[in-house]
Amino acid sequence: MTLNTKRVVVYAEALWDHVTMDDQELGFKAGDVIEVMDATNKEWWWGRILDSEGWFPASFVRLRVNQDEPMDDYPMKAEDGKEEDASTAARRYGVGQTSKDQMRTNVINEIISTERDYIKHLKDICEGYIKQCRKRADMFTEEQLKTIFGNIEDIYKCQKKFVKALEKKFNKDHPHLSEIGSCFLEYQTEFQIYSEYCNNHPNACMELSQLTKVNKYVYFFEACRLLQKMIDISLDGFLLTPVQKICKYPLQLAELLKYTNPQHRDFKDVEAALNAMKNVARLINERKRRLENIDKIAQWQSSIEDWEGEDVLVRSSELIYSGELTKISQPQAKTQQRMFFLFDHQLVCCKKDLLRRDILYYKSRINMDDMEIVDMDDGKDKDFNISVKNAFKLLCRDPEEVHLFCAKKPEQKQRWLKAFENERKQVQLDQETGFSITEVQKKQAMLNANKQHHTGKPKGECGPFFFS
Repeated sequence: MTLNTKRVVVYAEALWDHVTMDDQELGFKAGDVIEVMDATNKEWWWGRILDSEGWFPASFVRLRVNQDEPMDDYPMKAEDGKEEDASTAARRYGVGQTSKDQMRTNVINEIISTERDYIKHLKDICEGYIKQCRKRADMFTEEQLKTIFGNIEDIYKCQKKFVKALEKKFNKDHPHLSEIGSCFLEYQTEFQIYSEYCNNHPNACMELSQLTKVNKYVYFFEACRLLQKMIDISLDGFLLTPVQKICKYPLQLAELLKYTNPQHRDFKDVEAALNAMKNVARLINERKRRLENIDKIAQWQSSIEDWEGEDVLVRSSELIYSGELTKISQPQAKTQQRMFFLFDHQLVCCKKDLLRRDILYYKSRINMDDMEIVDMDDGKDKDFNISVKNAFKLLCRDPEEVHLFCAKKPEQKQRWLKAFENERKQVQLDQETGFSITEVQKKQAMLNANKQHHTGKPKGECGPFFFS
């Protein structure tokens, strides 16, 4: 049986990366769309991506939900693993039908089907790998297992509840009438646990890379896979799936919304769910960026001379703004030109070297949690008894602590006032979303920065932190 006898176009989506072993194989990345041209062999199919053709394992792909043309005699596997005939497959997947209701049925079937597959996948990792690893205290410490598998067991618990909620909302008699949008809205907060997993994933890859240099670990992981009857890919390939999964929800919901009539009872919930899951994905990406940013902050601190007190990372994880200001101090209204770095929770003050302007010396810091920002009019300030221009104050809750600053231009002052506003918003958002950096991550960032510093990294190399 050849698929292209009538030039039927059948598409499949790659679930896993496929690295080719010889010239006859077709390589692809997870998410790639493959034109399936021959499925005579149950195990290996022949397909094409752009100008490349070749064999690939059928278990590495899933047929796309809504095909452009009828499937004719294309075989498909049912949930019990047996082949379905073409008419049954067409009825179940509605391939080739243009009815919007049928298309919606296809998408809902796909969402629930992929969710069940994903649950099995998570179960296989938890029972096939983690359970077996815990039996071998001679090979793995609990800390190593935490690094390799992250919080995947928590994700498994969450997804089991989520798939039950989806199945409860599934209308078996009329699938297109199913109202599943509310399930995503209900679980949007719980899906934030993926943030921890995604942030840890690079560490998991590094730890696995080190372990698999030793043969006994390679054999052990392979034995786990075979015992659990999992498909033939490496553990790091399995561990990538949750990262891909959380990014795929917005795509599935966008597809569902496309085939949901605005009069459908589920329309508003699907629309809201799409925005909610986009926000979850955005939050995860933002947290990933923040974690990558702490290395830069640690490097910046290591370049500052005469640093005193705790590390910036003890309280902060984001540089909000930086620039030069004139600081006016009591009691003699003494003026000083200083560089200021506004992080979440604190404002760090540094002095430039007289000769080497790229070298900075630590001078002081201000706790922003205790401060109130006051915009000043140009003219005489009664507290300091001097005339000021482009000025603002930081007032401490302790009335004796007052800080007066002047910018060179009005627009610079406005940028600082906006930056202070953003700093408070960032602190509030972090509190609401529970964002924090672990002690291990802080220590590792400072360790990396100090290593770079001692290997001859040019002093004051902190270009990204200076804003014009």
